[in-house]
Amino acid sequence: MASLVAYFATIPSSHRAAILAGGIAAFWLLESAVPLVRFHGDKWRHAGRNLFFTATTILVNFALAFLLVAASDWAVAHEVGALFLWPSLPLWSQALLGLLLLDLIGAWLAHWVEHRVPPLWRLHLVHHSDTAVDTTTANRHHPGESVVRFVFTTLAVLVTGAPMWLVFLYQSVSVVLSQFNHANIALPVGVDRAISWLLVSPDMHKVHHHYVLPYTDSNYGNVFSVWDRLFGTFSTLDRTKLVYGVDTHMAPAEHESVSALLTMPLRPGVKRVP
Repeated sequence: MASLVAYFATIPSSHRAAILAGGIAAFWLLESAVPLVRFHGDKWRHAGRNLFFTATTILVNFALAFLLVAASDWAVAHEVGALFLWPSLPLWSQALLGLLLLDLIGAWLAHWVEHRVPPLWRLHLVHHSDTAVDTTTANRHHPGESVVRFVFTTLAVLVTGAPMWLVFLYQSVSVVLSQFNHANIALPVGVDRAISWLLVSPDMHKVHHHYVLPYTDSNYGNVFSVWDRLFGTFSTLDRTKLVYGVDTHMAPAEHESVSALLTMPLRPGVKRVP
C-alpha cells in the first residue's frame, strides 16, 4: 500500500496521459473485434468528434488544476474532511473510504444534479446525444460541463479531506472505469451482472444512455454501483432493447458536428416525455 501511495503522490503527467490514451486504445480495439452493436456510421469521424471534447476536458482540468491542489493541501494541512474523523483507520481503509466519497460527491452527485437543474442538463446533453455509444463517449463533455464537474470534484476533495495521491488514484480508476462501462462490448450477461453488484458495468451504464425516460434518469454511477442501489436510482433494461441518444435531440443535425454540439446548450429542443 505504501508503494501505491508513493507512486500516485508523484505520478508524472505522462503516466496519467498514458492511462487515458491506453484505456481508449485498449477498449477501442476490443470493441472493434467483438462489438455489442454494429453501428453503420463512420467510426473514425465519430471518434474524432468525441476526442475533440476529450481534449477540451483535459484543457479545462489542466487550467483549473491549481485549485484542486490548493483545496487538497488546505484540507490536509487543517485536517478538514471525513478522513480525519477516523485517523486510526488502516491506510487501505482510508483509501477505500476516500475513493467511495470522491465517487459519491464528485461523480454520482454531480451527475444527479446535472439531470435535475435545467441549465446543467443543457450542458450534459452533449454527452447524452451520442447515438453510437462507445469508449470514446466516456469523455464527450461540453467544456461548460467540464467546469461544473471540476467544481464538484473540488467539493468532494474538501468534504473527504483527500490528499493528492488519493485524488490522482481516484481519477485514474475513474477514467478507466468510464471507458470500460461506455465501451461497445458485450460481456456474458452473468459476468456483467456480477460486476454490477460492486462496479458500474457496461450493461448497467448503457441503460443510462437509453434515449427515453425513465431510463435516462437512472444509473448515475461512475465507479461504484452502490450509490444507485442505495438511493433507488438503479434500473435494468435488456441490452437488445437499447436505443442510444436523447429523445429531444435525435436528428443527426443536432449531434453530428462539433459546432452543433458546442451550441447545443443554446437550443431548447423539444419537451421530454416522462
